[in-house]
Amino acid sequence: MNITLRAGEKIYINGAVIRIDRKATIELLNDVTFLLENHVMQAEQATTPLRQIYFAVQVALMDPGAVAAAVTLARRLIVAASQIFENPAIIAGIRGIADQIDRSRYFEALKALRALFPLEEREMFPAAAAAAASAVAESHAA
Repeated sequence: MNITLRAGEKIYINGAVIRIDRKATIELLNDVTFLLENHVMQAEQATTPLRQIYFAVQVALMDPGAVAAAVTLARRLIVAASQIFENPAIIAGIRGIADQIDRSRYFEALKALRALFPLEEREMFPAAAAAAASAVAESHAA
């Protein structure tokens, strides 16, 4: 797998943080756990149920010493989130994410969680979602 990084960009590989000083392409020749800098969520950004699950799974991916605790937390958060949401797509997504976590497929779980963020926003903050859609419609009409 080839990954191209820009100057100053970070990549997290098997718990190590690597910063690239110039544009470079890295070829990963074996199965490694990695996370690109633009997919890293800061703790203060974990403000919704799915984002909290994301942060816990991210910790499992980035810190090999914290996997057990992070996975336990992620599972508890998944149970809680399953009881909060009504959207069938979110509920089905959460089930799939739980399965990925059970199979230690943390990167895939993060990818699936990112795909659910817009659905979560619409369900949790319908007024904000409607206002954003209205603003987009107005900008296209102008």
